[in-house]
Amino acid sequence: MNLTVIGTGYVGLVTGTCLADMGNNVTCVDIDEDKVKAMKNGKIPIYEPNLEELFNKNIVGDRLHFTTNLKEAIQNSSVIFLALPTPQDEDGSADLSYVKGVAHDLGKMIKGYKVIINKSTVPVGTSDIVKDIISSHTNVAFDVVSNPEFLREGYAVKDFMEPERIIIGSKSKKAKSILSKLYKPFISTKRPIIFMDERSSELTKYASNCFLATKITFMNEVANLCEIIGSDVDMVRIGMGSDSRIGNRFLYPGIGYGGSCFPKDVNALVKSSDEANYDFKILKSVLDVNVQQKKSLVPKVSRYFNNNLKGKKVAIWGLAFKPNTDDVREAPAIDVINELLLQDVEITAYDPEAMPNIERIYGDKIKFGKNAYDILEDADCLLICTEWSEFTQPSFDKIKKLLKNPIIFDGRNMFDLEAMKHNGFHYESVGRKIVKL
Repeated sequence: MNLTVIGTGYVGLVTGTCLADMGNNVTCVDIDEDKVKAMKNGKIPIYEPNLEELFNKNIVGDRLHFTTNLKEAIQNSSVIFLALPTPQDEDGSADLSYVKGVAHDLGKMIKGYKVIINKSTVPVGTSDIVKDIISSHTNVAFDVVSNPEFLREGYAVKDFMEPERIIIGSKSKKAKSILSKLYKPFISTKRPIIFMDERSSELTKYASNCFLATKITFMNEVANLCEIIGSDVDMVRIGMGSDSRIGNRFLYPGIGYGGSCFPKDVNALVKSSDEANYDFKILKSVLDVNVQQKKSLVPKVSRYFNNNLKGKKVAIWGLAFKPNTDDVREAPAIDVINELLLQDVEITAYDPEAMPNIERIYGDKIKFGKNAYDILEDADCLLICTEWSEFTQPSFDKIKKLLKNPIIFDGRNMFDLEAMKHNGFHYESVGRKIVKL
């Protein structure tokens, strides 16, 4: 099929690349001329494992193309994907200005039947809004479909190629037939297409992300209670996760969730609920708890140093909101850095991929290292904010030698308590007992 993908962020670029890899002719559209030029030259604009290989393979295969010319891109395409940003507005709602703007453009440009697919995360009713906008400009037949993405940053290629399910919201038999053919290579008995109406599809995306955010937040609350009453959250997590009704995923406590999806989507569903005169109490609590959890490492550091951090030097491992991405949007590390800077702390930091993005935020306010060890020299303590695999089995002897004090505050529970005791560290984590020197 000839396909157009409008928007080349995580969702758009992964969608376009993976569909091209199945033999489709895909044209990706973006308004950023420099970005489009770079992609034409084989330069990928994001870090995502396994994406670069597929990206270059399909450029060489002449199946993946890039342009800033929307009219030219959609001319021969039967299916148009909208993979546009829906950033959080000041009131917490999803900003649909990009989606609406493109809908107006499409209404003026389409000359024949098109299936227009919304991959963006949008409030319930957006399909109707897009349909009304396009209809205001043309009498040409078209269908607007809700087809939300469920891609995890760091695993996006795998998630697209091997989806647990594909959700398609449409009442159109023609659109459903076309998309069944398009997605046939990706489905199996264990990976079905689930058809539903557009509004249910739109809510499915929000409900899924908000449930996962709630599960994470619940476990963080359990961890906070464990610290007070002397339980071990790792044992509680294992006990809970062995129950098939609960499952063991998203039960790992830490310093809160971040990223481009969970914070934005929880806020958006709260806002939509308020507009429908429904008080979504659980999600409001999730928001409140997560704000505090993202800062929870700093009070532990402060208490250890007798509530006086001025002039201390703190090293930080991990800046991305999760491992295997360079994305720092809503990253807990940012909240930690902000709190430390308020207390006149000198910060040195290392992340395998996210340092350029953090440097764009802070400039020379913090220092960066070439590796995980060279930021440790003469630091008063080490903080861990992201659980990159390269931090899993470090040289504790080297850490002790470089740090001014053998002190680690771990926001991701990366190390075994007995091992930390054996290696002679003061070690504080989340929901577990403190290992003291």
